[in-house]
Amino acid sequence: MNRLLQTIIFTLLAGFAHAASPYDNPDTIVVARDGTGQFRNIADAIEVCRAFMDYHKVIYIKKGIYKEKLIIPQWVQNIELCGESRDETIITYDDHANILYPETGKGMGTFRTFTVKVEANHITFKNLTIENNAARLGQAVALHTQGDCLKFINCRFLGHQDTIYTGMEGTRLYFDHCYIEGTTDFIFGPSTAWFQQCAIHCKANSYITAASTPKHIPFGYVFNQCTITAADNVTKVYLGRPWRDYGYTLFMHCTLPSQIRPEGWHHWQKEREQTARYLEFENTGEGAAIDKRVTWSHQLSKKEAKEITLEKVFQRNEEWHP
Repeated sequence: MNRLLQTIIFTLLAGFAHAASPYDNPDTIVVARDGTGQFRNIADAIEVCRAFMDYHKVIYIKKGIYKEKLIIPQWVQNIELCGESRDETIITYDDHANILYPETGKGMGTFRTFTVKVEANHITFKNLTIENNAARLGQAVALHTQGDCLKFINCRFLGHQDTIYTGMEGTRLYFDHCYIEGTTDFIFGPSTAWFQQCAIHCKANSYITAASTPKHIPFGYVFNQCTITAADNVTKVYLGRPWRDYGYTLFMHCTLPSQIRPEGWHHWQKEREQTARYLEFENTGEGAAIDKRVTWSHQLSKKEAKEITLEKVFQRNEEWHP
């Protein structure tokens, strides 16, 4: 190889190396509103992550209030957004469904109101709060998910109506030791989601869940060892109502307060009594009595309950063990 060609190749390689992002490595990125991190905004930290990473990368978010309408795009994966403090690391926004677009005079609609939208797969959120702090002027989503294999560990989700929208059928979500609050249908959508030892807080007389599980998907929402609570002024709460035919929701080993209505469930539309998959097993608390439950809900036998495992609920062609 002649010297001129060697020089050209060396120059090109040096240029590529220089062009590589300094963040294209497994190291932690730090975000801090006070300027002590590499970025002040979470969105900027996500932007520098390489597409379809095959290694685990942490975006560490220091305490602070981050007013961002945040999208985790589908071309990133294996990112963990880890807050310094669950209660003091807050991602917040305030869109609601009835905000009007001046050019059309039409409202924003439910599905554009998110504070955080996760389009990507294999994303973890840990030790932080996601909030939609809009006034009670309509649907206002805090978390909107579309990706598969998403984990939420020790997080808070704050809002009113439609706090969490699990928006894509066939996707799997895992919530562990999370706090979720809302008023109406504040956990809703078609995804398969397992809620492990979560605290679910009802802020109004209304419905906790509104599953729209498709007929061909065997599991929808599973609440295991969760604790349901209600605000002081709340007296009548339903465990759920089916947003679409075949909605699936199971509460097992959960603590249900006295505010849970004796019938437990609502049909939304009468004909959905024929298709809704509403299940309970060995719940406790004043709201757990089953003698007045609607006849179209089902109390699992011990044999049936044994079959409801995390592995089975999340079973797909691709194995995932959150």
